[in-house]
Amino acid sequence: MEFSQYNVNTLMQVTNRPPLVFTEGSGMWLTDNNGKRYLDYLQGWAVNCLGHAPECIADAASAQAKKLINPSPAFYNEPSIKLATLLTDNSCFDRVFFANSGAEANEGAIKLARKWGKVNKNANGENRYEIITFNHGFHGRTLATMSASGKAGWDTMFAPQVPGFPKAELNDIGSVEKLVSDKTVAVMLEPVQGEGGVLPASREFMQALRKLTTQRNLLLIVDEVQSGMGRTGELFAYQLSGIEPDIMTLGKGIGGGVPLAALLCREAVAVFEAGEQGGTYNGNPMMTAVGAAVLTELLKPGFMQSVRDKGEYLRAQLLKLSEKHGLQGERGEGLLRALRLGKDIGPKIVETARDMGPVGLLLNSPRSDLLRFMPALNVTTEEIDQMISMLSQVLTQLEN
Repeated sequence: MEFSQYNVNTLMQVTNRPPLVFTEGSGMWLTDNNGKRYLDYLQGWAVNCLGHAPECIADAASAQAKKLINPSPAFYNEPSIKLATLLTDNSCFDRVFFANSGAEANEGAIKLARKWGKVNKNANGENRYEIITFNHGFHGRTLATMSASGKAGWDTMFAPQVPGFPKAELNDIGSVEKLVSDKTVAVMLEPVQGEGGVLPASREFMQALRKLTTQRNLLLIVDEVQSGMGRTGELFAYQLSGIEPDIMTLGKGIGGGVPLAALLCREAVAVFEAGEQGGTYNGNPMMTAVGAAVLTELLKPGFMQSVRDKGEYLRAQLLKLSEKHGLQGERGEGLLRALRLGKDIGPKIVETARDMGPVGLLLNSPRSDLLRFMPALNVTTEEIDQMISMLSQVLTQLEN
């Protein structure tokens, strides 16, 4: 079917999309309406942790759809209990609230922290509500999560912002200490700032942050919407630093492609009362059945080690590519990595790689001077080699 035959104008314009329609996907590959195949290093922005259309997701969704899709969140259902148990058994958290998107989970984390600040008031008996977040951070697109984010220009886009989110600098513990006041209730950060350019928080910074928040009776919130679910080579990125946060949010990879997210917390922080948090589809058995199938795959013996191995292989190949083309190196954790270009050619690389033939390459440039790589966690070394070869061809073409 020709692109012109699709009535794309029925969709609201919220982003600039190329004139193609994807119709099929398998593993690391997508196929468009013309039959052209693309090697996909976006994977829905780290959503498809097991690639496109994995059998375990298809089986779980199909089986659950025939049993029970939505009894309403006013009742318990088996898949949500199973997934919550898997999450708490494999993390430092005790309680789970399921949501539909990372932004919704982060909104819930903000609400939970503020409620905890009402229960645990400051020395003057006043509610604590401020949450220290970070410049270049990204927490979602609701009004509160945009206010919590440190993305340039977002402070005026839908002004006025939701107050209560002073901004510190990643890996600068002094900048955090300066912002702590009697109004502060929590510190919230991404262990790896994805949209900010794949900027990892150092092990030392995470440990200092945990020490500071403990000393000052503050909550530590980790937004692992992108870095969680095995993306960094550990099941959760906080585990890289050997710390235990108070609240964690998950999204993207937890559903492997279906809309699912989660808010997790320690028992002492679970202060919501009935009616204070909810949502029509929260804990939907069809989505949580898929989530349980995804997490079961990630927990199989050797899977996390394979992610670490592939992450190291991707790191080494990106460094070789950088040296070959005179770029500025790479950074990241596990299979969330960035290639530093040293010049503002990221969008041009993305376009050229996508349009190359007969096979296209799908890349992401969250900042114009770098590329971000978010392959499926079960990507093969051959698919990494193929991407590196294709990207090298694009760089050579743009150099000439």
